[in-house]
Parts: sequence; structure tokens; C-alpha cells
Amino acid sequence: MTATPELTVDGAELAARLQDGDAGAFAHLIASYSPALRRVARSYVPSVAVADEVVQETWLAVIEGIDRFQGRSSVKTWIFRILLNIARKQGGRERRSIAVGVGNVAGDDGSSQSPDSFLPLDHPESPGRWRSFPQRWERRPDDEVMSRETMGVVAAAIAELSPTQREVMTLRDVEGWSGGEVCESLSISEGNQRVLLHRARMRVRAALERHYDARPSG
Repeated sequence: MTATPELTVDGAELAARLQDGDAGAFAHLIASYSPALRRVARSYVPSVAVADEVVQETWLAVIEGIDRFQGRSSVKTWIFRILLNIARKQGGRERRSIAVGVGNVAGDDGSSQSPDSFLPLDHPESPGRWRSFPQRWERRPDDEVMSRETMGVVAAAIAELSPTQREVMTLRDVEGWSGGEVCESLSISEGNQRVLLHRARMRVRAALERHYDARPSG
């Protein structure tokens, strides 16, 4: 008996099988993307339970809308676009009664970081990435760099970003998407994507610097 070839997540075959109502293809899709969908949703809503509701609503929307999928984007970016729309609405409803000040979205990068701390936006390989780690980071053991405390600082800093900065940084730096995938999902230009990511990284870096500066040395 010939073994069934492994189904690629973003292949044209997957889209065709989804539209044919293939239960195995849907199971493959859910297993592949649910953890990432949940992580992205969690950045918009106040609890894991609500994030799970957003993911469930996303899968229902995928099932209901798959017949209208025309392949103009990848299955992946189409699904995440659905999730982002649902998460934004749900997050707004959940936080409507809570006043949250997040600063000036348009131009405030929230930090005093020097542009020299980052590679230029036109760098051929890593545009906008940190040129060096935040002060004292390199001098810390690996287990502390990845400690729950440090990751909590990063998560809190990401949560305080403007919505567009948070979206771009979450997809690029947390989920590992390419710039092209982010542009496609968020319907933004490559230049805008780079600026948003750069500003987001500056704010997160500044939060880490403040965190380390507040800790006793030694």
C-alpha cells in the first residue's frame, strides 16, 4: 500500500481538500495553527479562557467561509486575518469599561533609545534588529535571560504597545513570520511594517533596560 504523502500546511492541495470538506485536512489545520492562534489572541483579550473562545470562533468562521476562499493569499494568512478581526472586536468588548492609557500611537516610540542601538531599516539581512543586547543582558546567564521574570517584562512591554505595533511584533518576533506574511495579513506596506516593528522593538528594549537598571548589581 502506498503511504499518503504528508500534507503541507499552506499547499494548494490543502485548500482544495478543505473546500471538499476533508475532515483530516481540518484536523491537520487545527493541530498546526491552534497554539499560535491562541498566543496571538491572548495579546488582545484579558484571559486565556477568552482567547480560547476567540480561537473557537475563528475555526467556525474558517469552516463557514472556506468555500469563498479564492487563494489570493495563503491559507495561513487568511486564517490569521480572520483571527485578528475577531480578537480586536472581542478585546474591545472585554476592555470597554476599563480606561487604559497606552500613549500616543502615531509617533511616540516610548523610549529614549539611540538609533545606533539598531541596525538600519534598509539593512539587507536584519532590518531594524538590535545591534547589541540591552545593557547587562549579555552578562546574565542564559537561564536568567529566559527566566519567567524577564519574559514577563517582555510580555508586559508588548501588551503596552499600540495595537498595530503589537500585531507586527507578535507576528514577526513571537511567531517568526516573514515581513511579507505580516504585510499580507495586516494589509500594510513593507515600509510601514518595518517602521512599526522598529518602534515596537525600541519600546521593548527600553523596558528591558529599565528592568535591569532597577535590579541590584552583583
